[in-house]
Amino acid sequence: MTTAKDLFVIAIDQGPEHAVGQGDLSLALAGAELIDLVGAGAVTVDGDRVVPGGPPAPDDRLLGEAAERLTQQPPYERIEDWLWRRGRDLSAVYQTALEEDGELTRKRGGRLSFGSERVEPVDSPGRRRAADRWAAKEPVLAALASVVGIDDGRSGDEPGLEDEAVTTVVAAVHDAVMELEAVRQRRTIENAAYANLWRGP
Repeated sequence: MTTAKDLFVIAIDQGPEHAVGQGDLSLALAGAELIDLVGAGAVTVDGDRVVPGGPPAPDDRLLGEAAERLTQQPPYERIEDWLWRRGRDLSAVYQTALEEDGELTRKRGGRLSFGSERVEPVDSPGRRRAADRWAAKEPVLAALASVVGIDDGRSGDEPGLEDEAVTTVVAAVHDAVMELEAVRQRRTIENAAYANLWRGP
């Protein structure tokens, strides 16, 4: 399992009452992929740019797909642009992949059989690994989860991120999520104004 898959499992494990927005999660998943690519030596971060570092190619299918989509020629892509481009509908891509791998199962909510359907992680080595990283308050996973509103109970004086490239990526994910929230709020205000216009005095 990758950081992105672990993050997806942790997000799903929060249950419907603490649901994470798909757009927020998609941006964080793209950030998690980038962090794993940095760790694998497949990319480096130069300022705010993502610079391909060549092999080794990741053995994870989705991570390999992410590596293939990197901009190979200078000027290399900005981290923020990568997050928006790669992050489009990425949470749905991960849900499909994890279902195909048997890591997720569909269950109906409520007591009635015709209740709304939702996905849950199955008891698997992948889920246990994600849970272990979460329980250990692994800094990268905790930081990305925090960006999308999942609280790990971390106190402010605990060790944070030590790698500058990872810190840069997490900061970019945070900025992108804040930008997405600003767009949502603007749309809400515009829709309310439009509704009031039709409603009249």
